[in-house]
Amino acid sequence: MNRVAIVLAAGRATRFGSDKMCALLDGQPLLHHALRAACAAPVERVILVTRPDLDTGAWPQVQVVRLESDALSETLKAGIANAGDAAGVFIFLGDMPRIPHDTAARLAAAIGPAYAAMPRHAGKPGHPVLLSAAAFPAIGALSGDEGAGRLLRRRDDVVMVDVDDPAIHFDVDRPDDLTRA
Repeated sequence: MNRVAIVLAAGRATRFGSDKMCALLDGQPLLHHALRAACAAPVERVILVTRPDLDTGAWPQVQVVRLESDALSETLKAGIANAGDAAGVFIFLGDMPRIPHDTAARLAAAIGPAYAAMPRHAGKPGHPVLLSAAAFPAIGALSGDEGAGRLLRRRDDVVMVDVDDPAIHFDVDRPDDLTRA
């Protein structure tokens, strides 16, 4: 099945106080951890949506889409617009460095005809999210700093895949989050 991974990394990191995506974790930029997880997903290609000034490093297998807006809805829409005729897209967040690399494959195996699939740990959904193409029109209607979360919570055709790893919830918002990683 034709699926694409989208990594969202266009935010300005105001709570972090500096360039979060380039902050080092385990000796590598934070963004590289998310890109590796996306590249490990069962996809035909990976799209990175980021701001114009971010140094993404050399990732020849990744299509980079540069966007002036840091609104979550705009970055999500830009990623989906570049996914073409994909049957589904995995949404990874650039500030989530510890996503287990097998999570995306588990979502792909579970989604079937559902609208979306999400990992869940301790009763709480996490990332990445796998959206079927049926979700794309609703994503196009989002605005501002709104992601797909509220949309997915209102639906009863979202498959939840229970996972053992709480890393599906861990994101980096502040510098001290790096030490917790």
